[in-house]
Amino acid sequence: MKRLLKSLIALIVLSAIISSCGSRQNGQLLGVLERPTWKGINPYGMVYVPSGTLHIGVGDEDVSGTFVQRPKSISIQGFYMDDTEITNNEYRQFVYWVRDSLAHSMLDHYIEDETTGDQKIDWEYEIDWEDETLQELYYQGADKFAGKQEYNTDKFVYEYEWYDWKGAAHNKDKNRSRSSFIKKKKIKIYPDTLVWIRDFAYSYNEPMTRNYFWHPAYDDYPVVGVNWHMANAFCYWRTQLWNQYQAAADGVNTEDFRLPYEHEWEYASRGGHDLAPFPWGGYYLRNAKGCLLANFKPGRGNYPEDGGFYTVKADAYFPNDYGLYNMSGNVAEWTSSAFYENAYSFVHDLNPDIRFDAEDDDPESYKRKVIRGGSWKDIGYFLQTGVRHWEYQDTTKSYVGFRCALTFMGRSLNDF
Repeated sequence: MKRLLKSLIALIVLSAIISSCGSRQNGQLLGVLERPTWKGINPYGMVYVPSGTLHIGVGDEDVSGTFVQRPKSISIQGFYMDDTEITNNEYRQFVYWVRDSLAHSMLDHYIEDETTGDQKIDWEYEIDWEDETLQELYYQGADKFAGKQEYNTDKFVYEYEWYDWKGAAHNKDKNRSRSSFIKKKKIKIYPDTLVWIRDFAYSYNEPMTRNYFWHPAYDDYPVVGVNWHMANAFCYWRTQLWNQYQAAADGVNTEDFRLPYEHEWEYASRGGHDLAPFPWGGYYLRNAKGCLLANFKPGRGNYPEDGGFYTVKADAYFPNDYGLYNMSGNVAEWTSSAFYENAYSFVHDLNPDIRFDAEDDDPESYKRKVIRGGSWKDIGYFLQTGVRHWEYQDTTKSYVGFRCALTFMGRSLNDF
C-alpha cells in the first residue's frame, strides 16, 4: 500500500513537472498562451471610418489642375478620426503638460522608474508656482509688459521622435545601428498668435492675437498658428499620454495617433459618398433654404454671411455622414503627406501616401505638405473634397489647423 502511495505521489509530481514544461498545449501547435486580450478601443472624440474604395481626382471642371489631380481608384484601410479639428482647449492641455513638466524638472521632482531604473517626473508633487526657481519661466525685466507676470512661451519646448520606417526597410547595411533610424526634433509648441496680424496687411486683427488662444470664449474653436511639426509633436504627446494610461491598465498599447495622410483625409471628408464634391454630398454651398453649409468666404468677401466672421466652433454646422464636422471650411488641415504636383501619377492604389522628412536647411520646395479642406478666409472652390493645396511645414497660419487619425487594429468593422 505504501509503495502504491509513493508511486501515486511520484506520478503527480511528474505530471506537474511535465505540465510546467509546456504540456498545456497537449502536444499541439496552439501558439503562446496567456497573451493579453485585445478588444479594441473607442477613442473619445473620434469616429470610425470603415475601409473602402475611393475615386480621387478633380471633382469639378478644373483645366489648370488636370495634371495635379488625375483620376485614380484607390483603397483605404479603416481608421479613427477626430470628429472635430483639435480645439484651443485640447491643445492647451498639451501646452500645460509641457509647462508643468518644465516646472517639475526645475524643482527636481523626480522618481526612479522601477522597471528601467531611469529618472522620470513624479507628477504627484505639487508645484509651488511662487518658488523663485520658476521665475525664469516668466518674462523678466524690460521684457515685462504693463507689469504683468506672463509666461515666456519660447521656453515651452518639447522633443518628439519618430522612426524612419522607409529608411529601415530599404537599408542594405546590416551593420547600421537601429538608432540611426530614430529621428528626434525639439520644437517650440506654443501657438504663434501673431499670425492674425502677419497674415493680413492693413487689417485690424490685434484682438484675435491677444485673445484667440487664451480667452475662454474661444475654447471650443480650432487651434491655429500651429505648424506641421507642432501638429506632429501633439500627436506624439497624445500617444504617450494614452500609452502611459494603458501601461497601468492592461499593458497593451495601440497604434500611434498621427496626422491623417492626404487620401485618408479625402476619403473621410466624403462621408461614404464616392465622388461627392462636398462633405454634405451635394453640388452646392447652400441648402434648399439658401443657408450656407460651411464657414468660408462667400461671394466677394461677405465673411459674416455664413455665421462666422473668423473661425467658428469646431462642431458648428452639420457633420457629414461619418459624423465629422467642418471637413470643409473653418480651418484648412495639415496632413502627413508631402506635396508633389504629379503625385497621382505614381502613388500606389493601396493606402497611397508620400512622405518626405525635410531638414531645416533643405530647399523650400522640399518642405511642402498637403493641406485639405479650405478655410474661413478661402473662396468656395477650396472647400471641395478633391482640391489639393499646400503650405510649408515650418510656417504657421491663422487659417490652418489639424485633427488626428488612428489606424484601426484588426479586421475592418464593415467586414462583419
